[in-house]
Amino acid sequence: MTMDTQETTEGNLFQAQLIIDFIHRLFMHHALWYGEVRHQLGREKALEILETAWSRSLEIQMTRLAKVLDFELRDDLPEPLLGMPPERLNALLNALAANWLATDGVWFQAVEFSRGMNDAKRCNDSCWAQFSPFEAWSIKRLLGLGERPGLEGLKKGLKYRLYAFVNEQSFAEETEHSFVFRMNKCRVQDARKRKGLADYPCKSGGLVEYTTFAETIDPRIRTECICCPPDEHPEQYYCAWRFVVE
Repeated sequence: MTMDTQETTEGNLFQAQLIIDFIHRLFMHHALWYGEVRHQLGREKALEILETAWSRSLEIQMTRLAKVLDFELRDDLPEPLLGMPPERLNALLNALAANWLATDGVWFQAVEFSRGMNDAKRCNDSCWAQFSPFEAWSIKRLLGLGERPGLEGLKKGLKYRLYAFVNEQSFAEETEHSFVFRMNKCRVQDARKRKGLADYPCKSGGLVEYTTFAETIDPRIRTECICCPPDEHPEQYYCAWRFVVE
């Protein structure tokens, strides 16, 4: 390798690292803007403003990236992405969902190793109190569910959570005014089971997670916990939740 080639390779390496770092900063700045607007103006107003900011930001970013990376846009989305076969798109969705779960675990352990389990659980539950309603808002917007889509809207929403792409879930005991949602296989709990560990006690986070998700989909929906670790549960599922609309 010549000196010029080596310098070029090292320069490209640094540029590539800088590009990834820029992407990280972009995501963080976007999230911090939302967090601050939520803090100052409340969640409902923040989500309303996010609708405007994200739509405009996506259009600007896709247009600029299309010019630099030389790809066409269709409906403000990259043509190469739209042209991928369904199985590759599904694989990409599953990989992104798995990366999300891994990142969640990395954050939990980073706090746990630094500050202990109590602080990790406290941060985890507070994070879910913000992320779960945001995810519900995002899915509601994506599917065009409307303001009060009821239990059918909630069932649709639960099928498009990130968790739905990494775990196995089901619906049971469906009536006109309620249904039961079960998490049959949970990647986190299954991993602990393989290691001979007890279930992770996720009930405190689950109460926040499922309640705020359902309320954001439709404020009339009430959430009841049937069981969630550390509660005892049958082999067929780890946790179960009843959603009721009067």
